[in-house]
Amino acid sequence: MNTAPPNRVDDAQTGESRDEKRSLNFIEQIIEDDLKSRKWDGRVHTRFPPEPNGYLHIGHAKSICLNFGLAEKYNGTYNLRFDDTNPAKEEQEYVDSIKADVRWLGFDWEDREFFASDYFDQLYDWAVQLIEAGKAYVCDLDGEQIREYRGTLTEPGKDSPNRGRSVEENLDLFKRMRDGEFPDGSRTLRAKIDMSSSNLNLRDPVMYRILKAHHHRTGDKWCIYPMYDYAHGQSDSLERITHSICTLEFENHRPLYDWFCQSLGIHNPQQIEFSRLNLTYTVMSKRRLLELVKEGHVSGWNDPRMPTISGLRRRGYTPEAVREFCRRVGVTKFDGVTDIVQLENALREDLNERATRVMAVLRPLKVVIENYPEGQVEELEAINNPQDESAGSRKVPFTREIYIERDDYMDDAPKKFFRLSVGREVRLRYAYFITCTEVIKDEAGEVVELRCTYDPETKGGNAPDGRKVKGTIHWVSVEHAASAEVRLYDHLFAKEDPDDVEGDADWRSNLNPNSLETLTDCKLEPSLAEAELGVGYQFERTGYFCLDKDFRPGKLVFNRAVSLRDTWAKVK
Repeated sequence: MNTAPPNRVDDAQTGESRDEKRSLNFIEQIIEDDLKSRKWDGRVHTRFPPEPNGYLHIGHAKSICLNFGLAEKYNGTYNLRFDDTNPAKEEQEYVDSIKADVRWLGFDWEDREFFASDYFDQLYDWAVQLIEAGKAYVCDLDGEQIREYRGTLTEPGKDSPNRGRSVEENLDLFKRMRDGEFPDGSRTLRAKIDMSSSNLNLRDPVMYRILKAHHHRTGDKWCIYPMYDYAHGQSDSLERITHSICTLEFENHRPLYDWFCQSLGIHNPQQIEFSRLNLTYTVMSKRRLLELVKEGHVSGWNDPRMPTISGLRRRGYTPEAVREFCRRVGVTKFDGVTDIVQLENALREDLNERATRVMAVLRPLKVVIENYPEGQVEELEAINNPQDESAGSRKVPFTREIYIERDDYMDDAPKKFFRLSVGREVRLRYAYFITCTEVIKDEAGEVVELRCTYDPETKGGNAPDGRKVKGTIHWVSVEHAASAEVRLYDHLFAKEDPDDVEGDADWRSNLNPNSLETLTDCKLEPSLAEAELGVGYQFERTGYFCLDKDFRPGKLVFNRAVSLRDTWAKVK
């Protein structure tokens, strides 16, 4: 255990070299300065505060890794808190999915699981305190009128006609709001701050609205609910958070966050904003993701084309790859767009180290090796992972009839086509050299079978006479092949920026019609019949794949997580 005093930040405490310390991101620098000055009595306490109104996406993963990672780095504490202040959009399903996603990423909040709804009684009492101090009032304007009175960036707002109500009247009306006396939307409780402020968030923001909706935790106890901006800072305060880390869109909300805490005289955490994650070829708005689900453009929140954490997990991403991607993206104060290739590369690099190599033929073409003994089965040695000697090897059956990829044969092939064509010789991975002697086609002229011969002296892929072949292809024994459905995924959107549209079209017009290709008659080496969920496999020369949750006994279903880089696809 680290025994350095909490106010001292040195190499032993942070686990960093001096070179690494010089490249601290700006939030780490703030925390280290706070630790040195003992601003929070040497504490670091962060939280991740999702609203349970949808599934988490890769942008949330960045926030989770940052909030929880900072606490771990500085021997601090972190909470998981659900800001469940809008029962009309929140569901237990979302709570459960969020917890599963955070755990999958590798973080354990132990017993520190909280809900804003845990604090509804205290938030109500604090609202009464602000009314009694003349800092809040009940307003009769509806939503449209409040927006109209609010003003613009260049024009000040106008006082509500109800801004001058007495403390006694406001207390009475607020209690009656709580008791359910008034219809939805008829009244709000607003903070009394400054209708001429240059910051629109300080122009008497709404604190409570009437919403007679069943809450997934508190049931029908409440018919008024606090607004996010009101509940958020006070929830942080109650949990004694030290560093309230959020994305840049909340930067203009910080003065309001501080105003509530300071007006109530309670613990006031330090809000720090960083740039949110934006990725090419996708959308990162929960509203838009929900629309994709409801409108049937995807199969659900966990569709492997979605940027949700559950979608990435189902597609075959690993938590290690996601965490590494978030680390590489870094923490800045400047909004930008990250190329999705960076996410894909993080997965390739992770799976390259861990994934078992297997042979799978996605578009099978039958090959008969005419001079190979009928009925003979050889068990050939195949390497599981050339990056990991400890992964060992496996046996792959070889027989007279095999499947190869349809694209590995071509009529009248050009000189630089190093695969099969009549009269050409190739190497079968782990097996022999074969030469194509005959092509069989159907009535439509489609190739349906190849006839080949093999050189029995080339077992293992080497010729004793020293002759070389430039092409190596994978294969699967017809007799032993496992059949499978394989789903090939591409980007969900056809353009890097889904909002790049013409005329009256909207972002949906850029949905990629070829984002999913389903192959139903793939042939896999027999070892994949025992594939396990959550395990990544490299289909040689094709990409990285994982078993999909749709599989069942007798029906294998695999998703392509990511393709191979061209250089990695070459079999040596």
